[in-house]
Amino acid sequence: MKKTNLAYIYGISAILIWSTVAVAFKIALQYMDFIQLLFYSSFISVCLFLVFLYFRGELKLLFKFSRKQYFFSFLHGFLNPFAYYMVLLKAYTLLPAQLAQPLNYTWPIMLVLLSVPFLGQKLHLKSFVAILISFSGVYLISSRDAFFDFKIEEPFGIFLATISSVIWALYWIANVKDKRPELLKLCMGFISSFIFTTMALLMFSEFKIPPLKGILSVFYIGLFEMGFTFILWLKALQMVGRNDKLSNLVFISPFFALLWIHLFLGEAIYKTTIFGLVFIILGIFVQQVKIKDKRKKFGRST
Repeated sequence: MKKTNLAYIYGISAILIWSTVAVAFKIALQYMDFIQLLFYSSFISVCLFLVFLYFRGELKLLFKFSRKQYFFSFLHGFLNPFAYYMVLLKAYTLLPAQLAQPLNYTWPIMLVLLSVPFLGQKLHLKSFVAILISFSGVYLISSRDAFFDFKIEEPFGIFLATISSVIWALYWIANVKDKRPELLKLCMGFISSFIFTTMALLMFSEFKIPPLKGILSVFYIGLFEMGFTFILWLKALQMVGRNDKLSNLVFISPFFALLWIHLFLGEAIYKTTIFGLVFIILGIFVQQVKIKDKRKKFGRST
């Protein structure tokens, strides 16, 4: 099999798995709060990354970073997974999955906006048009088939789901300056995040063993949303010749996600959710010419 074809198999497999996590989040949140969910799933992910590095013979490299690199690991781990998933999972507790999931896909537009102060980029007319289109999509999704009522239900949940994309964009801006191998950075980030999540659990929640369905959903999230899919995606990016082409495939994920949300959660999908998601993706593609060079190392969002 050609290397490029194998890369696309890895990449599409990761995308299809990521498209299921909105369903997994909502199921898991029936049995635990969002802090407990992040605590258990982060622990599983850390174990997975450590085992994977052990079999690659790279576990010892985790102890050979400089103080500055450890500092960056804590910074990155605070942004993602800790802050990113804390905000996103809280949004999932407040919103239907069909709203929380697509709003999170505004991160490429947030990346454009944040690149102005942090990377010294300039906003051109195309960027303004792209931003306007994508945020029109955000409003459409928020309206829940009541477009002309100009009333948004659960505005705090909408705010959190959108802010999660800001945190994701900030994480990648910080991450792009760190030249260490991606898998090592991911592992250190999850270890750092687990420390923050443990503190949050002790202060704002409690440790308790969830029922079997909760345990199974947590294992699924820890192994796939926060684990194997990152490995598959990184492997695909290393093998494919044009990373930007592979990254474009990420945007089929939310459409598959709406299908799973309807089939497994029984949510009736609003027309405005579909049109809003189309607007968000359209805005991203309008902007694509300007951001694809910066995004070639970037991955996905839930």
